[in-house]
Amino acid sequence: MDRYLEFILNHYILSLALAVVTFLLIQELFDTAFKKFKSISPLLAVAKMNDSEAVIIDVREPNEITQGHIENAINMPLSKLPEHLAKLEPYKKKPVLIACQTGARSASAGKILTKAGFEQVFVITGGMQSWESDYKLPIKMPNKNKAAA
Repeated sequence: MDRYLEFILNHYILSLALAVVTFLLIQELFDTAFKKFKSISPLLAVAKMNDSEAVIIDVREPNEITQGHIENAINMPLSKLPEHLAKLEPYKKKPVLIACQTGARSASAGKILTKAGFEQVFVITGGMQSWESDYKLPIKMPNKNKAAA
């Protein structure tokens, strides 16, 4: 035991780094164990969209939507999601699929929606990047030039 104490005193930076990494790993373990939303692959998301009345929420910013989005997706940027939860109230009991560019913002949106009482929240893993590149699923491009009638 004395050798451990001697090591810690002689290498306090390494010991502190070990303590921080251990804390972060434990925190990540608890976050994944107790999260109330599920992760779903783009293929399973398509199946869920076909089988149920799932709603898709795209939490990317409007300038990112111009590069394409999932058909019938509701654009609600993550930064504005908490203040616009009332608009999503009709979908509380329906499956809600969340998409962003890479999947990082979707997890934050998943936490917000589950705290707000949404029952079936699914985060699309890999986001739109995976949707388009890995799975080659279709996207809808916004109409930039509408013909004048």
